[in-house]
Amino acid sequence: MLKLLKYAKKYSVYAVLCPVLMIGEVVLELLIPLVMGKIVDLIQLSEEMSSIERSDAMHTILMLGLRMLLYALASLFCGAVAARLASVAGMGFGSTVRGAMLDKIQKFSFSNIDRFSTASLITRLTTDVTSVQNTFLMMVRMLFRAPIMFIVALVICIMKSRQISSVFMVSLPLIAVALAIGGPIALKRFKKMLTMFDGFNASIQENLMNIRVVKAFVRSDYEKKKFKTANDNLLNAAISAEKIIMWGEPLLMILMYGTILAILFIAAKLIAAETLLIGTFSAIFQYIMQIIMSFLMVIMLIAQFFMAEASAKRILEVINEEPDITDDNATVTDVADGSVEFRNVSFGYGGKAPVIKDATFKIESGEMVGIIGATGSAKSTLVQLIPRLYDVSGGEILVGGVNVKDYKMHALREDVSMVLQKNVLFSGSIAENLRWGKKDATDEEIIEACEIADAHAFISSFPDGYQTDLGQGGVNVSGGQKQRLCIARAVLKKPKILILDDSTSAVDTYTDSKIRERLRKNIPDTTKIIIAQRVSSVSDCDKIIILENGTVNDIGNHEELLSRNEIYQDIYYSQQKGGSDFDIEGGVN
Repeated sequence: MLKLLKYAKKYSVYAVLCPVLMIGEVVLELLIPLVMGKIVDLIQLSEEMSSIERSDAMHTILMLGLRMLLYALASLFCGAVAARLASVAGMGFGSTVRGAMLDKIQKFSFSNIDRFSTASLITRLTTDVTSVQNTFLMMVRMLFRAPIMFIVALVICIMKSRQISSVFMVSLPLIAVALAIGGPIALKRFKKMLTMFDGFNASIQENLMNIRVVKAFVRSDYEKKKFKTANDNLLNAAISAEKIIMWGEPLLMILMYGTILAILFIAAKLIAAETLLIGTFSAIFQYIMQIIMSFLMVIMLIAQFFMAEASAKRILEVINEEPDITDDNATVTDVADGSVEFRNVSFGYGGKAPVIKDATFKIESGEMVGIIGATGSAKSTLVQLIPRLYDVSGGEILVGGVNVKDYKMHALREDVSMVLQKNVLFSGSIAENLRWGKKDATDEEIIEACEIADAHAFISSFPDGYQTDLGQGGVNVSGGQKQRLCIARAVLKKPKILILDDSTSAVDTYTDSKIRERLRKNIPDTTKIIIAQRVSSVSDCDKIIILENGTVNDIGNHEELLSRNEIYQDIYYSQQKGGSDFDIEGGVN
């Protein structure tokens, strides 16, 4: 928790002024019982005074009452301003921590992200940050206020009556021992609860994101059971963690009220013996209540700290995670051309067995290259190495004649445009989504890109055209339309290398061929790498790379491979037997 305090630096003025005002509030609060005690003592003694002395006493009482009112108003002012400053500092601290986490996540490579589940990252960005934010807020408000009030009030009580104060010498150590025993147990259980939170969020996220599939396969009952399991696990973990507090609070109250009863018993004997004035006891009792309240505040702060400690560690796991891929030593900021060369490239996920082995080939700038192979042959993994979404385990990749590790990542990825296998669109209009490719693109540039991707016609058919709202994740368009929008977005960047990872699987072969034809005609200088399952999607490419279990089996054009390569022949003839899907104009959208 203390390691996160550096993110409060921006709000250090607020964090310093708040305790200062809190100290002022405490001092003023502690003066009020003294004044009240004097008033009560004067009233008690006034019965034995003469009329003149009684008149002077009344005047003194009024002045003391006015002083007490001023103390109360000043204390209220200090407390209100301190609360305001604490809120600004606390919320600002939470915002800064959340921003630092998101900034680090944006720097993660795919392998870094693989180490954290999406649900876990969401929990850390929300629940965990809220926990440390609330703890910081309590620390700013109570870290100085509660101890100062406790110490000063205890000292005043001892000065006023050692006999009454001696009760604290027994009760306070007992409470301290209970905290020392229960604290570590609570920390361990809260850590487990937060882990259950990850599973709970994963269940909700998966269900809501895939609600269409759930309904299509009539699996609502299964999802309900899965949610119930995750919910029950979280409930049991939360109950286990809260048991410490559930048992602790009653025990704490017993000790506190036992302390008060013991004090009242001793005070009653002293008053009866006329060795203690009622006014003095009234002041002492108020200080006793302040001691108890301040001690409760300290306990609450410690309990909150234990809960936040588990969250803080999870937050720091994200912040301290070092990106696997950096460009700190890179100097190249310009990609000369779209040529790509693999030299004995190997790669394995997380340092495990390689899924790509000794891949060697060269693609000339402006070529259209197809990549084909069986499912699981590492086609997608291969192309993700080009823009350094993952880094090679062995060998090297050259783009424009330069090792990709020598490029600044922003420069490399600006010139390598990629349409991932999973098509992703965002909430907002079609135009807003397309401008992800080029934020300052003109309407003419957008239309040109959409015509290349064969998307302009269906966009124009919508009542709102390019201002049509896509809904969350592009739910308002079909799979084929979504693919074409993603291709248009990638083309809009005008990259030197365009990678289409099975990006026309949801369109008919006629539309697929039109897109390839327009890509070849309209962006001839751009290197086009097409991953496909259909031979028809790569048959007109300049060269075709066949992958088999992560190795390059063969390279050639359609005619060459059809004449000599068994894998290519098997794929081609099996697809010919099945017939083409839509090989005439007017296929599916």
